[in-house]
Amino acid sequence: MGWWTDESLGTVLGRGLHEHGALGFHVHSKTRPYSGTLADVEVVARRLAAGLHARGVRPGDVIAFQLPNWMEAAATFWAASILGTVVVPIVHFYGPKEVAFILADARPRVFITAESFGRMTYDPTVSAGVPIVGVVGGGFDELLDDEPLCDVLDVDPGQAALIAHTSGTTSDPKGVVHTHQTLGFETRQQIANYQTDRGRQLNALPVGHFMGMLTAFLVPVLDGTPVDLCDEWDPKLVIGLMDSDGVGFGGGPTYFVTSLLDHPDFRRDHLRYLKYIGLGGSTIPAAFTRRLTDLGITATRAYGSTEHPSVTGTKISAPEEKRLSTDGTPRLGVEIRLGEDGEILTRGPDLCLGYTDTTLTAEVFEDEGWYHTGDIGVLDADGYLTIVDRKSDMIIRGGENVSAAAVEEVLLTLPAVADAVVVSAPDVRLGERVAAVVRLRSGHLMPTIDEVRKHFDATGVARQKWPEEIHEVDDFPRTPSGKVQKHRVRELVARAGGE
Repeated sequence: MGWWTDESLGTVLGRGLHEHGALGFHVHSKTRPYSGTLADVEVVARRLAAGLHARGVRPGDVIAFQLPNWMEAAATFWAASILGTVVVPIVHFYGPKEVAFILADARPRVFITAESFGRMTYDPTVSAGVPIVGVVGGGFDELLDDEPLCDVLDVDPGQAALIAHTSGTTSDPKGVVHTHQTLGFETRQQIANYQTDRGRQLNALPVGHFMGMLTAFLVPVLDGTPVDLCDEWDPKLVIGLMDSDGVGFGGGPTYFVTSLLDHPDFRRDHLRYLKYIGLGGSTIPAAFTRRLTDLGITATRAYGSTEHPSVTGTKISAPEEKRLSTDGTPRLGVEIRLGEDGEILTRGPDLCLGYTDTTLTAEVFEDEGWYHTGDIGVLDADGYLTIVDRKSDMIIRGGENVSAAAVEEVLLTLPAVADAVVVSAPDVRLGERVAAVVRLRSGHLMPTIDEVRKHFDATGVARQKWPEEIHEVDDFPRTPSGKVQKHRVRELVARAGGE
């Protein structure tokens, strides 16, 4: 069956903007608020496309951006699609270490960033090798041509459209390559899973994540719904938008929802703006989905990754017990199977091409197209999948992937630390948090958590990777071959948390 079309993202985006340009585009921000229409933002995008084209940017070139959920991020993504370039979104809270690696890996011709936002400050040395740099709040407008680019440039839809960098078992982010076709199918997949009566929805996922980018800047345009963004998660702001504008919230990482429900300003009449909640991107306790059900909220769960965004999901029509306690059945066009050790293998029309590092691609992709997810699952008799563990050393903190190896690498640069193991610890709000277990060098004192965080801050590592608890051991539990048994380290951390 043909799951893909022969249209580029620029083509489908242009058609959607033509049909739905009158819809609202709003950024609810203390720093850089914006209120306009999709058509207004399209003009900025086409002026940016014209300005970049005049500077020699052509289809197949790479445009990277590191921006909060601002209007300029939409303009950059739309301009990249219009030009037929490869877009590289970078999470706005990544530090200079991660950004430098991503820019070196993707080798963009253009980099769009912000002068400052929160802890983020533009450092020109990080992007010194990029030919064209635009800084929102400091020269971005100079890239805009007076006349917008009216056309959409031709590009092969089977070619790369996006490189999304995600944390993994290696210390550096992995560059995941998606095409116009895989992203186009994923967008249609997302729209098919939405409820038609969900109403106006706030998008709080960082657009530096490719899924946040798609759901903020592509899905609404094709689905014909307004765009409402916030650039930082603030439950009080979200509740205020419910009261003032009738803007609802449709889900995301578990802690987004819990922080709303537990906020002192949240009232029972706000529940009408949380009619449907889709959960994914972090550990989802069954007790939490049961709590939502008891409040009259219809909760669904989904499983996917940057490599394969929509693997399984539960439908509204699924039996309640399946919907609340499993990760669902395969999405349209997706196949799954379990390896001998329970590892989940997938393939489907929204699966990426592979990685920028061909060695990594060879490690996890089979010749027949199967992708090794690194996750362990079980399938029940009705074909519903439940994730039970991860083979990979990944911590999912509030929906953010944190590489254990990357954290261990920084810990080992502390003078007192001889050996370090990083695992996830349970967290009621975030799902998981970063826990460090260390073996000290002889004659050294155990560093405090504040000392560890200052060290991480000095290295320029993003804050979500900083350890939130630290434990000392004389040695680690190991296999007969000497390999650390991380499942036993996780048990040790869990016991310590319960003491």
